[in-house]
Amino acid sequence: MARRYDCSDAADRATGLREATSAVRRGELVVLPTDTVYGIGADAFSAEAVGDLLQAKGRGRNMPSPVLVGSPNTLHGLVTDFSEAAWDLVDAFWPGGLTLVAKHQPSLQWDLGDSRGTVAVRMPLHPVAIELLTETGPMAVSSANLTGHPSPQDCQAAQNMLGDAVSVYLDGGPTPDSVPSSIVDVTGKVPVLLRAGVLTADQLRQVAPDLRESV
Repeated sequence: MARRYDCSDAADRATGLREATSAVRRGELVVLPTDTVYGIGADAFSAEAVGDLLQAKGRGRNMPSPVLVGSPNTLHGLVTDFSEAAWDLVDAFWPGGLTLVAKHQPSLQWDLGDSRGTVAVRMPLHPVAIELLTETGPMAVSSANLTGHPSPQDCQAAQNMLGDAVSVYLDGGPTPDSVPSSIVDVTGKVPVLLRAGVLTADQLRQVAPDLRESV
């Protein structure tokens, strides 16, 4: 039976974060608010949990799950060949609506889907999300919707779609924006904008002047 916690209430928030942390460590799924839309999350290092996440969404392995982190410092253990331009983007736009596609450390024991040696990673600008990620470490997090349905901006919409596939719902109220994060590929020498979202190409070029847009 899914449990839901009102994060506007201090006591309920503390209990919810504790329960969500325990659920993630048990390999279960949780729903959490972010600065874009609600996300469904699992332990990034549990292949079974990530598989359950993809199954709950009705999503194939050809669309691997992004990873959320609670601190930029976490990147040191996750990615390799991270350029100076990539670090400049992190310094300017994290936490916030920027997802970076980078080469992951080959030694990492995880299975996010057919990621071909890369990981899409972001630090969200939401206190509940950051607090949870600080406790759990990196989480595989995708939008908390069934594939083909709108991404939810409130907890109820996520629960209506995902039901008891999720153990814990953290209700942080409506999310501030429905616009998704911008995605930049930093696996090469020049950053490439794969998807414009909350950050435009012009905003990103203020930090990374060589940024190209994908065709």
